[in-house]
Amino acid sequence: MADKKCPDCPKCLPGWLVQFGDLMSLLLTFFILLLSMAVMDKKKVEEYFEIMRKAMGFLDQTQDTVKRDESTNTSKEASNDADSNAQDTQSAVEEMTQIAEEINEQTSTMTEQVQITEGNNEFTLDIPSSLMFGEGEYTLENKSAKRFISKIARVIRTMPQTFDIEIIGHTDRSNFTNDTIPRDGWDISALRSISVVKELIKNRIDPAQLKVSAYSSYRPKSENAAENRRVELRFVSSTEQKNILEKENFFDRLEQ
Repeated sequence: MADKKCPDCPKCLPGWLVQFGDLMSLLLTFFILLLSMAVMDKKKVEEYFEIMRKAMGFLDQTQDTVKRDESTNTSKEASNDADSNAQDTQSAVEEMTQIAEEINEQTSTMTEQVQITEGNNEFTLDIPSSLMFGEGEYTLENKSAKRFISKIARVIRTMPQTFDIEIIGHTDRSNFTNDTIPRDGWDISALRSISVVKELIKNRIDPAQLKVSAYSSYRPKSENAAENRRVELRFVSSTEQKNILEKENFFDRLEQ
């Protein structure tokens, strides 16, 4: 009686099939290693793993690994951007400090000193209003004040990083009222901010960078009325900018 072989029995499978399966597994591992050591195109890698997942049904965990790697790279890029912004802000502070020192040398009183306050990726240039405006005035007519704004604008234009600039007007606690504009401290503080903004625009500063704010007498700096009459230029660094400022001498830039 002839022996009958079951077609579904593993013993009946050809002997070369096991070796062939091992070979395919080794080749797959080899090519995955080559891929991991190569410079990968993100889109192509995702397409490759998607095809392999559909074909083999066992590469889902590999996709998770790729996503974790992408998340890690994103975190590193965010950290590098933060470091870059901090360096940009520090460099800008140093340049504006040199301008402030130059102006302070020309003033005669301690209450009329330009000051710089540094924050997190931002800094504020505090300018006494008496250095730019006469008493009760809100138009920028002082030639030295215009030169001061011009120097600030020239430095801003040489910065590779874009800063958002807020011009903030302040007054003291006076009881000034009038029937026409300026009617009160709000009007004076706002109009002085607008005058500075227009002067910056005349010096080729992008209007999209500029913003006007006015607080009248409601953000006092101290009990000294003279110190409260001021205009602030607040520079806030853009988080999207990745360039680092070149460390050049400030006066070299002004000569360009």
